[in-house]
Amino acid sequence: MNLVARQFQFVGQRLAPVSLCLFMALATGLGWSAAQDDLLSELTLEQRVAQLFIVNLYGGQMTEAGRDFLRDYQPGGVVLLGDNLGDPAAITRLTNQYQQTIAEAGGIPLLIAVDQEGGPISHLREGFTTFPTPALMTAAGDADLAYRVGQAMGRELRAVGVNMNLAPVADLETNRNNPIITRRSFGSDPQQVSAALGPFIEGMQAEGVLATAKHFPGHGDSADDSHTTLPVIDLSRERLETVELIPFKAAIEAGVSTVMAAHIWYPALEAEANRPASLSAAILSDLLREEMGFDGLIMTDALDMDAIDTVYSYPSAVLAAVQAGADVVIAAHIGLNAQMAAINAVAEAVRRGEIAEARIDESARRVLAAKAAFGVLDWQPLAVGEAAARLDLAGHEALVQELFDAGVTIARDVGGVLPLRDDTAVAMIYPATRTQIMRECSPYSVAVQWVGVSGSPSETEIAWAVDAARRQDVAVVFTQNAETDRAQQALVRALPPEKTVVVALWSPYDWLAFPQVAGYMVTYSPLNAAVPAACKVLFGAVESEARLSIALDGITGG
Repeated sequence: MNLVARQFQFVGQRLAPVSLCLFMALATGLGWSAAQDDLLSELTLEQRVAQLFIVNLYGGQMTEAGRDFLRDYQPGGVVLLGDNLGDPAAITRLTNQYQQTIAEAGGIPLLIAVDQEGGPISHLREGFTTFPTPALMTAAGDADLAYRVGQAMGRELRAVGVNMNLAPVADLETNRNNPIITRRSFGSDPQQVSAALGPFIEGMQAEGVLATAKHFPGHGDSADDSHTTLPVIDLSRERLETVELIPFKAAIEAGVSTVMAAHIWYPALEAEANRPASLSAAILSDLLREEMGFDGLIMTDALDMDAIDTVYSYPSAVLAAVQAGADVVIAAHIGLNAQMAAINAVAEAVRRGEIAEARIDESARRVLAAKAAFGVLDWQPLAVGEAAARLDLAGHEALVQELFDAGVTIARDVGGVLPLRDDTAVAMIYPATRTQIMRECSPYSVAVQWVGVSGSPSETEIAWAVDAARRQDVAVVFTQNAETDRAQQALVRALPPEKTVVVALWSPYDWLAFPQVAGYMVTYSPLNAAVPAACKVLFGAVESEARLSIALDGITGG
């Protein structure tokens, strides 16, 4: 398939990485649409259909079955999951194997995708930067910082041969009981989230990595997990347009390459009962494509999630998604035989006239355009031994610290307790396992009485803390998910609220267990970089300009 490299060489070298929407516009004006048609005409129907599939190949090394599948079926992409992962060298070796296999078969280079959101969902861990939960970016309120975080994440992915990120989450954290979006979202307010989301996408795509805004048209208000059941979000059309859809509009304006659809039924948008957005023409084709003007790739969420696979067979789900307007279907744990069956099922549906061939060509052309725009078609193997050096971990560690310094938020300050004054006598109550807290905060004041307690403090430890707080001007308590730990709640409630400051090292919702405290600070993420940032803000070494990005019972931040 040398025709691919020849026809798209200029685009890959000169235009990448531009937004997919911009590329599509340029392609039409420069005649690249004709080049895509020439390429499509050389592909069999099955090869065109296969470009719509992102599949998983099991194992940390190329297996014989995986090699045969790539050679024979030539899917559009591969997603990396837990059993594929390792250190940067191992992942580089694996992505090289995938792409080399396709190249030797004369096929089209692959999209290679991974879930790397930052925070809890970060599949690349060993030897990679640990990025904090995205809400910290929103709290910082710095578009340039958000851009650089996206850029850094994109650079690390591209360094190991990954060219597509199944992130960012564009869902709003509007339901604190949401079992799947909480702690993954950029925040609660659509405008505040959009201001960080757009630059983050632009930064990632500037490094040649396709970004994916998910889960359209918004998973944030669900109380159910689509991995186990079909959620229903019964909000009005007006509410969806003025809240949930706003971050997706910002993502589209930022040139996001891909939008992933949710396995959720929205009665205000889809009249057929229990028809998920991922299989809904009204949502994918009418709303996203036509009304919102999105010209990039529409992708389903994984079609083996229980919201789908308890109702549909995999081939029937794929057919429904393609008919609804999806350009890319993805599955996490579907075997290769089932993938073959699904590709064949779509091709047979075209031959029977159930799906127009033009519908397949439309999506295949979009996939090829995305690969061209982001330099995928110009794939070259990466040096495995240089993988770690390409990541710039030291630079990204400094960036994460900068993000915490800007994002740690004073959410509540009654009576001007914060920042702590030089002459303030402080009882500092902290999890004793986190000795870093004493090390980082000690240089700012000598007037501190340190009280180390257990993660779930005993009655004796609580008594120590109460005694220390009684003797000092202010009591500062570091909590870790106190919202679900009654012992931590008992400790804070035992302290005099008028002179107690809580520093929440993970869940921003800890405050709801003790809303009468005088001061409340949020770090959003429990990484080590949160501690020096919290100490700086506590003692006024850094003046916090951050705004609370997660709504807590009406509090909007300091």
